[in-house]
Amino acid sequence: MKFRAAVLREMSLPMPYADSRPLSIEEVEVAPPGRGEILVRIRAAGLCHSDLSAINGDRPWPMPIVPGHEAAAEVLELGDGVTDLAVGDHVALIFRPNCGTCPSCASGRPALCVPGGESNAAGSLLGGYKRLRAVAGTGIDGKPGGTLNHHLGCAAFAEYAVVSRRSAVKIDPTLPWDEAALFGCAVITGAGAVVNTAKVEAGTKVAVVGLGGVGFSSLLAAKAVGAVEVIAVDMLDAKLDKARELGATQCFNAGDPAVIDRIKAATGGGVDYAFEMAGSVKALELAYRITARGGTTVTAGLPNPAHKWEMQAVTLIAEERTVKGSYVGSCVPSRDIPRFIAMYKAGLLPVDKLLSERIRLDDINGALDRLARGESIRQVIMMD
Repeated sequence: MKFRAAVLREMSLPMPYADSRPLSIEEVEVAPPGRGEILVRIRAAGLCHSDLSAINGDRPWPMPIVPGHEAAAEVLELGDGVTDLAVGDHVALIFRPNCGTCPSCASGRPALCVPGGESNAAGSLLGGYKRLRAVAGTGIDGKPGGTLNHHLGCAAFAEYAVVSRRSAVKIDPTLPWDEAALFGCAVITGAGAVVNTAKVEAGTKVAVVGLGGVGFSSLLAAKAVGAVEVIAVDMLDAKLDKARELGATQCFNAGDPAVIDRIKAATGGGVDYAFEMAGSVKALELAYRITARGGTTVTAGLPNPAHKWEMQAVTLIAEERTVKGSYVGSCVPSRDIPRFIAMYKAGLLPVDKLLSERIRLDDINGALDRLARGESIRQVIMMD
């Protein structure tokens, strides 16, 4: 099958991306689904900072690659051995496939699946397979018509994709495609960090540092579980205005030199839970310093792997602090995506309010500029 896809051939091109055009819209070809795989039609795909980190080189990936990892899709064809889905089913794509049998999966922590991580790093589907080929452009061997890599097992900036069955979760078919796409990354990462990683209790104080799609999902989840104080922190006043609209009790601009002291004064010494969702070591430092004694700091922002955080170790001990990483929201996707969708439909998790723009695949490079400037919460590519 041949179709259009956005292909990244070189990282770290200069901004504005509307001019340097790191993503080229090309005709690509996908092989039929192999055993344990499915062919899907991508209906909507969200733009996330994890996609931007591949464009700007913060998180290197094997080139050339079809990016995109947050999407909702329709099942078109089943590979051998796939018996729990049907043609026409709606699915959300998951950016960390899980094998179901490794020690992490067996202990109920599929976000840490070792084979899933290895296949993602290699730009392949679970099991090491690569199903994408360039039609006219070059592939990984530098030859025309060569193989292309899959971003996080999804390669969702495309009209169609072949993915592992373990990269898809069946979802409610009544959910609009643009809203459904958010549950594949923004919601499970942000809400999952609150519900699963931190296990935030009702009546506690929460701060979210970094208000993208993931950070706003954390804010909404903190409200949903009954946090009495939800503090929003960001560099952009427009996002703080949006946070107030969505129920933040207090908002602070991270660029204020006195922001840490102001938050601690406003919360009586700090918050019980602080979530770093900006992908910045400075943001992590801020989140840690506004966490109260005995509190928990959770980081899910994925900064550049070369960046390091120097922590005042004595506070970890003397103040009985906890610092936790959260990947994929510590989720079990087959369990958590349906329940987060149920919360949304019940009015408890209004993630539809995070949708900024609906764009075409051809407009993706300009959309990357808006994402890099922090002007949008979640832009969604509509493939129809």
